[in-house]
Amino acid sequence: MRIVPLAVAGLTALALTACTAGKEAAPSLGARPGPAGSAASSLPAATLELWHGFSTPAEVKAFEDAIAGFNRKFPQITVKAVKGVQDDQITQAIRGGKAPDVAASFTTDNVAQWCRSGSFQDLTPVIAQDGIDLGVLPQVARTYTEYAGKRCTLPLLADAYGLYYNKALMKGNPPPKTLSELTALTKKLTVRDANGDIKVAGFIPSFQYYENSPSHLAPMVGAKWYDTDGTSAIGSDPAWKELLRWQKDLVDWYGYDKLEKFRKGLGDEWGSEHPFLTGKVAMIVDGEWRNAMIAGDPKAKDMDYGTAPMPVSDTRPELYGSGFTAGTVIGVPKGARNPRQAWELVKYLTTDTDSLVTLSNALRNVPTTRAAMDSPKLTKDANFQTFLDIFAHPKTSTLPSAVNSVFNQEALATFLTKWEKGAVPDLDAGLRSVDRQIDDKLKLSGS
Repeated sequence: MRIVPLAVAGLTALALTACTAGKEAAPSLGARPGPAGSAASSLPAATLELWHGFSTPAEVKAFEDAIAGFNRKFPQITVKAVKGVQDDQITQAIRGGKAPDVAASFTTDNVAQWCRSGSFQDLTPVIAQDGIDLGVLPQVARTYTEYAGKRCTLPLLADAYGLYYNKALMKGNPPPKTLSELTALTKKLTVRDANGDIKVAGFIPSFQYYENSPSHLAPMVGAKWYDTDGTSAIGSDPAWKELLRWQKDLVDWYGYDKLEKFRKGLGDEWGSEHPFLTGKVAMIVDGEWRNAMIAGDPKAKDMDYGTAPMPVSDTRPELYGSGFTAGTVIGVPKGARNPRQAWELVKYLTTDTDSLVTLSNALRNVPTTRAAMDSPKLTKDANFQTFLDIFAHPKTSTLPSAVNSVFNQEALATFLTKWEKGAVPDLDAGLRSVDRQIDDKLKLSGS
């Protein structure tokens, strides 16, 4: 799964604030004629334009293979897939009245804006009309594909986050299940030279390290982002303070300067010099796609490693087995020229078991329906099964849809950089200041 830079997603969110979604020239899904379950042959012939973010040859081929199954079911419909499209391009096309029939995004950060502005059409009427049971999706996947009662997207594939550990460096120790176990094992496995510089880190606690974003680590303590009224809960939820104090204690044990020196000298997250692959870090938090990257790396393909759920708060043992998830979303933009046919394509790609299995096997992301996860055709081993189990866990959480999602994440991330550096004298006051930034932005957005 691709990670979309926050800066790019932020531009998209800003653009959507004033989005007019183009002219009302095309039919909408709400006006869809025909009874539920209409025969495939009853749909008129059409050419659909589908925009997606996949770009590598393997990704593009996987998507084309999934679309081929749709073409067999609807031979009168041609699908023209456009690769490598980002959210800002989708938004601009909608605003300019040149929307594609179907659009897919790697990030869930813009779902709230798309749903609220009507940039993507509400799928609720056609879901009901076709009798689709959304219970085939885990609750968490239903959460990140809707906003304020509008379901303007459906999940296509998912990312789930867990713990990877190098078995050689673990020296027979089992993966930690609690934060206290993670702390103890980190200290046990860390190797320093005579000057105290880090040579091998048991675990890197910095929020600035690769996948250690606050959204990915918050599920370890069950931290909430928002209250029921949509305002920030970061300053009032004690779970955030628990996470930050645990994290800062471990940063201080390393020594902030020593840890920063080590972190900044590490290899590229997306290359063969990733510190987990080179044996410089024993345990990392990462997504399920790391399995495929390890298998595809000539230097690392024979690495002896394991995967497990992330450790959790010692006071919240019921959270163990859960984690963070998000993923690719897909929907029908406002202005789609062929909304009926577009809906059939969205429905096929997101609910057809063989289609989801085809995509998962090729891209090594988590399929989003229970039937696809249980399919005997799904390629999986113990290391991949971990992430299927995390995604399906009832306590697994996501970043809730919010109209200022990118801004809110950046506000907290900026604060956390100061916090781990030791530049925050009062944690409670600092977290309240983050709340104010988020809530003031919410007022400006008119929510």
